[in-house]
Amino acid sequence: MKNILIAGEAGKTHNYENALRRLGAECRTALHVPDVSLYDGLLLPGGGDIDPRLFGQLPAGTRAFDPQLDRIQLAILKAFVMERKPVLGICKGMQLINIYFGGDMVQHLPCAQSHEYLREGDQGDQLHETAALKGSYLEALYGESFVVNSAHHQAVAAPGRGICYVQSARDGVIEGLAHESLPVYGVQWHPERLCFGHRREGAVDGRGVLEVLVH
Repeated sequence: MKNILIAGEAGKTHNYENALRRLGAECRTALHVPDVSLYDGLLLPGGGDIDPRLFGQLPAGTRAFDPQLDRIQLAILKAFVMERKPVLGICKGMQLINIYFGGDMVQHLPCAQSHEYLREGDQGDQLHETAALKGSYLEALYGESFVVNSAHHQAVAAPGRGICYVQSARDGVIEGLAHESLPVYGVQWHPERLCFGHRREGAVDGRGVLEVLVH
């Protein structure tokens, strides 16, 4: 049975924990750099905005962020990357992956109204169509074109070292990434809110992305 660390705040990762356990994994939520040998993989969850100083910018559209949390999550990510352990970043987690490898961010999308959540809860996520890069892991899972959920107003911009963008929305917003040589993956959307009891008609089954980490 795989043991997954969720680098998040206690009490705020229930959807991730429930989905991973339904897939047969053990998981623990913690915010400290662990003994990586105890874990088979890392999940970087969604959350608030990111301190713009981490990608060399002053605040310009960024909303509430927690600088200490951002730095702890980046330190945990570094520990797993150094050991070449599998990593999956979701929403903010994908953005942190790009920043870790030297990429940057758009602090507030001009098209944010098409990507932000409409209200709290799974059904408040917007749905939109995306396209996957041919030959990517997402294309293998879902085909070249598929619908995902959306609950964000920021997005990755220039890719970090070794980062390949493998999914995008019709308006050009990046929705998925993968590292060219490390087992590091990310999606801007929320697969944990598109699987099991959270499935939504018309959208993909998010368990496929989570299984990339678990299996």
